[in-house]
Amino acid sequence: MEEQQHLEAIMGLIMYGGNAKNDEMETVAYAETGNFELADQKIADAEESLVQAHHSQTGMLTQEAQGNHSQVTLLTVHSQDHLMTSIAFTDLAKEIVVLYRRMDNE
Repeated sequence: MEEQQHLEAIMGLIMYGGNAKNDEMETVAYAETGNFELADQKIADAEESLVQAHHSQTGMLTQEAQGNHSQVTLLTVHSQDHLMTSIAFTDLAKEIVVLYRRMDNE
């Protein structure tokens, strides 16, 4: 993968992962106040950001599979860590919304 494309893919992982995490922080805040419509919208926004991040990641993986190896840098590791943290946080935020809904219905 050309160095510029590789850097763009890395930055895509960081940017979209960060967007997803930010949306999920808002998801939890909306759920806490009982605004489940906005919480659901923020979940959808986060999932879309994760899809975009996966597109960046898939591009990197495709290039690797084709024999176009890239140097693994601290920035590369950070981008993958950022994405995985965002995915985990998205899963957790969904569960938190479920709990707030359950509390709201009691």
